[in-house]
Amino acid sequence: MPDQLPIFPLNTVMFPGVTVPLHVFEDRYRALVHHLLTISDTSMRLFGIVAIREGYEVGRQGAQSLHRFGCVVQLTSVERYGDGRFDIEVVGRQRMRLDAVSTSGSYLVGEVTTMTERTPKGNDTTREAARTLGTFEEYRRRLSVLRGGEVLDGSLPHDPEYLSYSLAATCLLTLRDRQDLLEAEHALERLVMLRHALREEMRAMRAIPSLPATEVARTRWSPN
Repeated sequence: MPDQLPIFPLNTVMFPGVTVPLHVFEDRYRALVHHLLTISDTSMRLFGIVAIREGYEVGRQGAQSLHRFGCVVQLTSVERYGDGRFDIEVVGRQRMRLDAVSTSGSYLVGEVTTMTERTPKGNDTTREAARTLGTFEEYRRRLSVLRGGEVLDGSLPHDPEYLSYSLAATCLLTLRDRQDLLEAEHALERLVMLRHALREEMRAMRAIPSLPATEVARTRWSPN
């Protein structure tokens, strides 16, 4: 992958294997999409999404501070409007570290280092994936009872690495929790963190059953 990428700051955390729709209306991000559409090889229509630490997605002030770890994403579909806006869809490709950012152009450009997932030895990751998936199913069951209908009922990948990413995007967690999960060194660590977070959520449901965190994520898993 290129060591320089356009950067799109968002008030969310993006994960590999997860598909997200985005509405693009600010001039700097319209320019970013126009740049991507000039690339004939669609597999190379890549940019980086990083979560905003301080600041806002839009407005004159914009993002004042960005998290250092984000995700390389690929532009997979575009709908253009007559007034210059875009509806786009992207899929996460690989974790990245943001080493520097240039603000001199019409959109942000970052120097990035892509991150390779480290795989622990043994079968611990597979076992932990099964345990975490079991905890998630119980969490989903309890949340569905509280909501009075099925929630978070999409299919999930079997691969432990991508299961960890998909659960991190799907479960009802804070941005800080999701950022911590993105920065975890490998799937085993991420799965353990998720299991503990889900147990905390279920304890909260029991303590305050009338006030669960029940905002269903709008992202979905994609094998692309």
